[in-house]
Amino acid sequence: MQNSLNLEGVEQQALKDYTEQAYLDYSMYVILDRALPQIGDGLKPVQRRIVYAMSELGLSASSKPKKSARTVGDVIGKFHPHGDSACYEAMVLMAQDFSYRYPIVIGQGNWGSTDDPKSFAAMRYTESRLAPYAKSLLQELAHGTVDWTPNFDGTMSEPVVLPARLPNLLLNGTTGIAVGMSTDVPPHNLNEVASALVHMIDNPKATVTELMKHIKGPDFPTGGELVSPVSDIKEIYSSGSGTLRLRASYKLEGSDIVITSLPHQISGAKLQEQIAMQMRNKKLPQVDDLRDESDHEDPTRLIISRKRGVDVEQLMSHLFSTTSLERTLRVNMNIIGLDGRPRLFTLPEMLKEWLKFRKQTVTKRLQHRLQIVSDRLHILDGLLVAYLSIDAVIKIIRTEDQPKPVLMKRFKLSDIQAEAILNLRLRNLAKLEEIKIRGEQDELNEERSKLEKILGSSARLKTLIKNEILEDAEAYGDERRTLIIEREAAQALDETQLVASEPVTVVLSQAGYARAAKGHEIDAESLNYRSGDSFLAAAQGRSNQLAMFIDSTGRVYSVLAGALPSARGQGEPLSSRFKPPDGAAFCGAMIGANEKKYLLASDAGYGFVTSLSDLVSRNKAGKSILRVPAGGKAVVPSPVPDETECLIAAVSSIGRLLIFEMEELPELAKGKGNKLINIPGKKYKEGAETMVAAAVIPEEGSLKVHTGSRTMTIKWNDLDDYYGDRALRGSMLPKGWRKVERLDGVE
Repeated sequence: MQNSLNLEGVEQQALKDYTEQAYLDYSMYVILDRALPQIGDGLKPVQRRIVYAMSELGLSASSKPKKSARTVGDVIGKFHPHGDSACYEAMVLMAQDFSYRYPIVIGQGNWGSTDDPKSFAAMRYTESRLAPYAKSLLQELAHGTVDWTPNFDGTMSEPVVLPARLPNLLLNGTTGIAVGMSTDVPPHNLNEVASALVHMIDNPKATVTELMKHIKGPDFPTGGELVSPVSDIKEIYSSGSGTLRLRASYKLEGSDIVITSLPHQISGAKLQEQIAMQMRNKKLPQVDDLRDESDHEDPTRLIISRKRGVDVEQLMSHLFSTTSLERTLRVNMNIIGLDGRPRLFTLPEMLKEWLKFRKQTVTKRLQHRLQIVSDRLHILDGLLVAYLSIDAVIKIIRTEDQPKPVLMKRFKLSDIQAEAILNLRLRNLAKLEEIKIRGEQDELNEERSKLEKILGSSARLKTLIKNEILEDAEAYGDERRTLIIEREAAQALDETQLVASEPVTVVLSQAGYARAAKGHEIDAESLNYRSGDSFLAAAQGRSNQLAMFIDSTGRVYSVLAGALPSARGQGEPLSSRFKPPDGAAFCGAMIGANEKKYLLASDAGYGFVTSLSDLVSRNKAGKSILRVPAGGKAVVPSPVPDETECLIAAVSSIGRLLIFEMEELPELAKGKGNKLINIPGKKYKEGAETMVAAAVIPEEGSLKVHTGSRTMTIKWNDLDDYYGDRALRGSMLPKGWRKVERLDGVE
């Protein structure tokens, strides 16, 4: 017998609706109670609880510090039931002068460093207390300025927000990642923000342009330079989001470059590692040495020793582009407003919203004080009545069983006044007490009048707020640390500028192995090759030039010659560096300045002259340059000498050699080219004739014909035997020299 489940009276909800609502609830919790700051005090809940708990422990700026573990214990035990490590980390952040522009906590012990902000000691070893600046957050807490809420277990109360006298959110900035939104507010200079607030009080409709006359831009604790254009900073303040570019600052000491400050949240050790890596990879030949001379007096002092003659601006521009000496910082001013809703704030909106908060706080403080003054005056009025009729009051107290109602009826006193009279000590019945009461009444009446005037006048209230902001700016303000200098974007040096310029010979083997031998006096054919491999081609240039390789399909690949392995070894396969088409083989090598020209040709007998600048490719798959017919392949390229009067030699597989004027051949960037030598019949069938080599002969030069291990030299005067117009059949070479493998034009 099956038991049916009785769901009568049980609320039922679709799983889809439940999960959707649960996720939304979690999202709002993360946004409002964890990740985003409140605009009033600029603190996240954990930060606010840490500051409040420290104030409750009596850890003011003038007090003796206590173990950080004591503070963290109070925070998580009373207000923030989460992990102690996360709580301690939030506390450490507020104590790091390289993380916070105006630290809220003063720490003793190891509280991390710019190289490793999370290298701080455990909380059982460190001690802490509140910084003087924290007074601006807590000073008015006991003056009825904020609302209170029960803590997590309802046994205590905690402030919903701290009564900040300064816009801490703008001063220290914040970062946070919530669900579906994040916040990144950069820190600012207190004196500039105070000046902007005063301007905003006097001009509630102030524009971003007007406010930027006071707030020049963010001001980071580690200094450096803000190199973003002013227009970009203005756009960020107008929209609430954008990006900033920060740079390290440096100076020259002799030939040394001294880095004196780093961008916000950049590690000097990481930076050294980045520069050293470039030096190890021989990509920074301009630098001789790198050392760190940072100490207590100079927290950042990195020395870059440059070689003689190196342009400082060019070198630093390269380092800014390729290392953390320059970084991009995101700005996204998502903040919880006074209405409890998160939204994106512009600079004017943020200042206006905070001033609204400050006005509410000051008004509550004044009303609270006015109530205290009024209550005291009420008591003093009753005490004065007692002193004027002291004998009657004493008699009533001595004779009546219930003197309080009798006093109230006889002298028309309130319950509070009668209670105050009954609580008087005998020592306070002296004659001088009457004088003190009247003096206190005069002072309190004057204070009440002043408070009522301020509360009754918007202008007086604004003046009070302005004066308090300027007073705190005088107490905690300092000079700007981050310089705002609009600079052009950094440019990395071309890799050809990052390698020492030395003569090299690039050698390519039949199997596609490449290497670079130092010098031009290299006999490439006599180098050591792998078993079954042999010499194919060589090209002479410099180590800071691009070496280019052409494959059988006519695609060209480029790599810095200095990056090729040394000729002391047997080279490396180009197939491991590039991605040629399946079945393609490398056929030749080229190197030289951009304007250097080469003759490219296919075995179909077609070719053209081109400049190396048209062949450069950063793509591993290369760049299609020479159009090769199906079944064909490219032949070894030949360099074109600087002289204009050159001849071109082309030889076929049956030993026909044709020499013609180079003027007859076009100069192209890519394509099939024109016919060099006439190859009759159908090509690429077994035994069919093809063109096996082509070369450029300089004026008054010679042509070397390579057949097996033998070489024949045809001198300039003997070239007439093979001279003709382009695209002819050519003349037969002597018997025994018709199986040509390679042609070389030599001076």
